[in-house]
Amino acid sequence: MRAESPTQTVQRLFPLLAEGKSADAAALFADSVLFSIPHPPGIPWVPQVDSADGMRTFFELLQTHVRAKEFDLRQIIAEGDDVVLIGRMVSEVKKTGRDIDTAFALHTTVQHGRITRYHLYEDTYAVAEAYFDE
Repeated sequence: MRAESPTQTVQRLFPLLAEGKSADAAALFADSVLFSIPHPPGIPWVPQVDSADGMRTFFELLQTHVRAKEFDLRQIIAEGDDVVLIGRMVSEVKKTGRDIDTAFALHTTVQHGRITRYHLYEDTYAVAEAYFDE
């Protein structure tokens, strides 16, 4: 049996998240994870993460506070263990009912069949505008 490519591993993540399967999604991650999502202070769905268990917490917090509306994956760039996904996503902040509409880039690294890096870059101004009361 041939091992899955890093791209295939990362692509398994999104259907699991869409189905609300946080534990199954977290199982794709290694015991040690480099996690980064620059965000405004006070955003409750971005915890400190350094492990697969932390990724599960992140996914559960995200589902508690945000409802995914659109996910448009436009490009996948892969080289070696690194996979970068580029696209656009729209999510509704449950607290305010406002949408976060942002382009994104997600840099992941897969080693030995597990995701070891999850660095998400998005419009933090759009996040703050949708979450905080004006």
